[in-house]
Amino acid sequence: MGTNAARFAVVLGTNDVASAIGVHLHRAGFCVVLSHDPNPPVMRRKMAFHDALFGDSVRVENVIGERIESTLDVFKALGDPRHVLVTPLGLLDLLPVRAIDVLIDARMQTREVTPNLRGMTRLSVGIGPGFSPSANCDVAIETRPDRLGRIVIEGWTSAKDDVGELGGAACLVHSPHEGRWHTPVEIGTRIYKGFVIGHLSGIPITAPYDGSLRGIVRDGSDVPAGVALAEIDPRGRHAQWTGIDAHGQALAQATLAAIRLHAADRIRASAAGSR
Repeated sequence: MGTNAARFAVVLGTNDVASAIGVHLHRAGFCVVLSHDPNPPVMRRKMAFHDALFGDSVRVENVIGERIESTLDVFKALGDPRHVLVTPLGLLDLLPVRAIDVLIDARMQTREVTPNLRGMTRLSVGIGPGFSPSANCDVAIETRPDRLGRIVIEGWTSAKDDVGELGGAACLVHSPHEGRWHTPVEIGTRIYKGFVIGHLSGIPITAPYDGSLRGIVRDGSDVPAGVALAEIDPRGRHAQWTGIDAHGQALAQATLAAIRLHAADRIRASAAGSR
């Protein structure tokens, strides 16, 4: 690998937060790979690179998402990272490509045991609940609305709350059971209470409120019980379902700040060690 190779960043997740972080890292000169995880399914697909996995043409704020199939594709992109790369390859597949400079877990999962990211890369960043720099990452970032974007270097990030980033205004529609999801409805559609937004294994799922469809799980997806299938934004002309919203912007900026902070700490430590 030549000396002109870009810094290598792997983001776990293809959702809107992972994509916002991917855009900012790409603009900062990183070669960015978003690694898909099916749990939970992605809803805000017009704010994410997720659909590139299915061959769709995807842009987030004029940054193109490109599906890649192999580690060789990643290796080639490191010399000239033109796009954000999106792949079904997992972290264990990507580790042999080259030393990863930054690993970010932006899957926003609710899980009993959060994987330990420490030691795999030069810097690991955990986004959201379940992360602690003393346990499973080098630095963590808060996602709760009242603490959004705070960098955590000691202790644990806050537990998930029940208030969404729209201040409780957005309405999530959850799957009542597991099954195959089918929907003909496009993101951005104006819908009304009682409107059938799709069918889960043949059972109709209806909108509980009026609003604009901010997100919906891709047609044909297999989903477990209790996950969000759709999100309805009731804010009328202020509704947003494309680009990077304020929530994603804050988390992406905090991620870049954490990377800069870590780099500054390494420089200070190196300088102190050379005295």
